[in-house]
Amino acid sequence: MSGRQAMVGFILIILALFYSSLFTVDQRFGAILFQLGEVKEDHLKPGLHFKIPMVQNVRWFDRRIQTLDAPPARLLTYEKKHVLVDAFVKWRIEDMERFYRSTGGGTADATLRLGQIIKDGLRNEFGKRTIQEAVSEQRVEIMASLTGKAGAKADSLGIEVLDVRIKRIDLPEGVSESVFRRMEAERKSIAKQLRAEGSEASEIIRAQADRENEVLLAKAFSEAESIRAEGDALASDIYARAYSQSPEFFDFYQRIKVYKESFLKGDNHFLIDAQGLLVDFDSILEGSGRGIKSGE
Repeated sequence: MSGRQAMVGFILIILALFYSSLFTVDQRFGAILFQLGEVKEDHLKPGLHFKIPMVQNVRWFDRRIQTLDAPPARLLTYEKKHVLVDAFVKWRIEDMERFYRSTGGGTADATLRLGQIIKDGLRNEFGKRTIQEAVSEQRVEIMASLTGKAGAKADSLGIEVLDVRIKRIDLPEGVSESVFRRMEAERKSIAKQLRAEGSEASEIIRAQADRENEVLLAKAFSEAESIRAEGDALASDIYARAYSQSPEFFDFYQRIKVYKESFLKGDNHFLIDAQGLLVDFDSILEGSGRGIKSGE
């Protein structure tokens, strides 16, 4: 019975040793395999791995993207004025062995050193620029420069800096007021210049439109006169041909036409003599009567 117990105990010990020799690496994490305190392998792929119990041990590191939200830093600009800059950093572990050797594998120490790198970079970038440039004109350039320079310095820590973003830039009360007044004055100046350019452009467009209008009207009047002259010439030709065909009827038609136009006035009296002369009675009374042949 004791032999069976010993066998079972031996089997259990073997199973325990076998179980302790297995470990897995999650795809979200990285792992370093140590042998007697020295790094044996630092690029373990995700999956199942083996180790020698009591001789080798494993340490895991989170390789997901992490965020460092540093406290606002008080910085000096090129104008020697203070600003409060609030920024954050997106980073992750790139080289686990370098990260372990430079920080001891502690995330707290890594974020502390990375925060100092970002603070130094912000101080350098803002020290080369005025408040207006940092707040509005060159903010994107500052973030791009910080990302590149901080990434180069953090590479020695085994860290990859993915992005540096400035969340907020606060100004002291007196500085804020002066900056806002300056920005307001510049915006007003730009708006005034744009209005002047717009007014000049509108005057040019209006003058061009008036000139084109005059040209179109003159051309239309010329075409109208030409058409009217052609119409008069055609009418005269028709009248001449009609008169040549029947002169008596044409005289009669013209006489009727004159009568009709005269009667429509409603204030004239007419005398017609035997020779076919039409006399304006009102003109006779005024002493300036004149004979009008029918048809004129």
